[in-house]
Parts: sequence; C-alpha cells; structure tokens
Amino acid sequence: MMFESAVDLLAHYRAGTLSPVEVTEAVLARIDRLEPRLHALYAYEPEQARAAAKESEQRWRSGRAAALDGIPLTLKENIATRGTPVPLGTAATELVPAAEDAPAAARVREAGGVLLAKTTMPDFGMLTSGLSSFHTPTRNPWDLDRTPGGSSAGAAAAAAAGYGPLHVGTDIGGSIRLPAGWCGLVGFKPSFGRVPVDPPFLGRVAGPLTRTVADTALLMGVLSRPDTRDHLSLPPAELPWTDLACEVKGLRIGLQLEPGAGLAVEPEIRAAVVEAARLLESAGAVVEPLEPFLTREMLDGLDTFWRVRAWCDLTALPEERQAKVLPYIAEWARGGADVSGVAAYRGFSQIDAMSVAALRATEVFDFVLSPTCPVSPPPADWASPTNDPRRPFEHIPFTVPYNMSGQPAVSLNCGYTSEGLPIGLQLAGRRFDDVGVLRLAAAFEGIRGPQRSAQV
Repeated sequence: MMFESAVDLLAHYRAGTLSPVEVTEAVLARIDRLEPRLHALYAYEPEQARAAAKESEQRWRSGRAAALDGIPLTLKENIATRGTPVPLGTAATELVPAAEDAPAAARVREAGGVLLAKTTMPDFGMLTSGLSSFHTPTRNPWDLDRTPGGSSAGAAAAAAAGYGPLHVGTDIGGSIRLPAGWCGLVGFKPSFGRVPVDPPFLGRVAGPLTRTVADTALLMGVLSRPDTRDHLSLPPAELPWTDLACEVKGLRIGLQLEPGAGLAVEPEIRAAVVEAARLLESAGAVVEPLEPFLTREMLDGLDTFWRVRAWCDLTALPEERQAKVLPYIAEWARGGADVSGVAAYRGFSQIDAMSVAALRATEVFDFVLSPTCPVSPPPADWASPTNDPRRPFEHIPFTVPYNMSGQPAVSLNCGYTSEGLPIGLQLAGRRFDDVGVLRLAAAFEGIRGPQRSAQV
C-alpha cells in the first residue's frame, strides 16, 4: 500500500476499496519503522495527518472529494506552512512560526492532500546532500551509508522509502533532479514561473518528487494553480497535465554526454544514458549528439555570485547565530567576503551567458537527454561530491543551465550501477513545454527495463 501511486489510490477511494484513513495509517506505520534510520522528516505531525485523513474520508463519502483528496504527501521544509517554523536547514535560523502557507502548501491543502510532515534540507539549500547543522543527516534508502542528494534531501528519501506517493521539493541548481536521480525517482523542475513560489528568486522553482510520471503530472495540475504572491510567475494556464500520450517517432532528440565543466561522467552512468537514447531511437526518435555548452567561466561566475549572496545573508545575522552555520557552508560563503562589486556583477552576468548558451544549443531539438549527475552518490557525511567548498558545484553542470534558462527538465531512473544504485537520466525540453517533457518521460517509463525499489 505504501508504494501505491497517487493515481491508483484515488481510483481505490472512488471504488471504496481503500479509505484515506487506512492508507494514512499504513504510511504512518512505515514512517515510524524507518524514520529512526533515514531522518527524512521535520515537523512530523501524525495526529494532524490522522485528522486530515478522517476529514477526507467524509468528503469521499459525501461526494465532495478534491483533486488530491486523502493522498499522503510531504512538503520540503523551506515551503512555509502556517504555524511551523522554517529553519532553512540551518541552526542559525530563529524558529519563528510561519504566518501563512506558501503557495505550494496552500494548493495541496485546498486539494485535500494529507500533509504528513515537512522534509529535511541542508543549510540554506546550498548542498547536494542531506548534511545540515539543524537536522540529523538524511540518508539514502538505497544505501544508508550514502547521501540521498539535495537540497530536497528528505523529500527524495521519503519518496524512495514509501512515505506516501507525493512529495514537493524546490530546485535552483538541481535540488529536485539530483536527489531524484540518486534515489531512483521522478523529479520534475518545471519551467521557471510555472509553479508560484514565495519568495520568488531567479532560477528557483518548486516541483514534484514521485515514483511515477503520472503522479508528477497529477501533482503539477495542483501546484501550477495561480498565486498572486509570486510576481515572477507565468500567466495562469489550463494545461492537459494528465494527458501523457506521446508519439516518439520523429522526435529530434539531442544526446549530451559531456558536461563542458565540472566532474567527468562515470562510465556506468554514461553507458546507462547511451542505452536510454538507444531505446528512444528504437521507438522512432532521431537522436543526435549535442556538444557541451557550459563553460568553466559560467560555472565559476555563478559560484562567485552565489557566494556573495550567501555572505550578505550570513553577515546580516548576529555573530552567535553565524557561528551555528554548517562549517562547509560558512567557509564557502566566506569566499564572497572580499569580492568587488565589479567581480560580483561579472559573476552575475554569467547567469545570462549560461541561459543564452543553453537556449541556443538546444533550440534545434525537441528534447535533450543527458545524465542528471555525472557521478554516483557520495558518503552520507559528505557535503558534496567533491566535499570541498573550493569546488562546490562540480556536480551540477547538466542541471543548473536549465534553471538559468527557465526550461523544464525531469530526472527519472534509467538503470543501476554495479553497486545497485539508481542512475538518473535528465530529459529537458523547450521553454514552457512542461507537458511535452512529461509526455516523453512517460514514454520512456513505458519502454525502460523493470524497476527496483529501495530495500531499506
């Protein structure tokens, strides 16, 4: 029951073969059994979940069920929920209860979702790791000695472990797709502005982590509803999210195997992505190589700008709170302390350079395939795949360009390493073609080999 999809659970609720109360109790029991090892959750509220499930059960009985009614779900810790503090993954934050629900939280509550808990994240969401100065380090259900990735660390661990079917993360450089890749999930970064967020920021999106493309599409139909608090959001649009039929034949697909900067792609990951391209080619797609378009200057410029931004945030805190920040993050941010205004602007300008490069390189293709991450998950106590604050973003060369260009991109599983760990395949599309990306993902989901589940 814990690994039932949301789509299937809704069908059971309609038929009366399962109830939201039964499903919620089963998921809570699984959480209670696994959470002492995984540490995926923050603000776990089982009694509130039970109460919400009972209310949902009554709505189903009276014919008033909403889009996600009775579906257990989680929200990433930085997505505010009224009455719960938002520590942003760091012990440096004052624990002040949030005054209102953020847009994603408001939408899933309106849709009848049963909120189980918030999920963990690293300090300020700036690590591909479950390491945090506030939360106990989150572990990967596929291998408890490994990180689940991040910054949507707890969301990915919860999804892979069967803590319900729907989970919402955020992504500014790969923070949904990277942990999805390392945990064998579907992780969707929608087009910039497609899902309202509060506060909005350049490149930041909220989106689903699920175990099936159909569940991601179902959740996107809720998350993408408008909210006036996000002044950068796209105009409201009624999109056919759950119409996932896709004709692969004739699609022109770019295959990018070299990142252009950052870590080299591990041979097993390269082989799995090449095999995924072969499967799509056998279904009729035209697959052509795409040369790398990210440069060292772009990645370093982004790093410089983000360091300056982080240093501004840290120095606004009292000294006693600054001292509580994860040492890796503090050292990384300190690299922005002496950056001149000119250098900071030059770093910022590389965001535009990256965006233009991504759009121009991919415009001739309907979609682009690549690894989600060039490497497998590192140890759970590492802050990043390099574990070096001087080289913090060497693992994001395939994901971060699409944050800056605003293009939709999804990660889904395309194979396993010799150690049995999932391998993420990234599918990226043209700006605003969110539904098209999910349709191709669903098509690949139908032709890939049998899938495994985490054996935590």
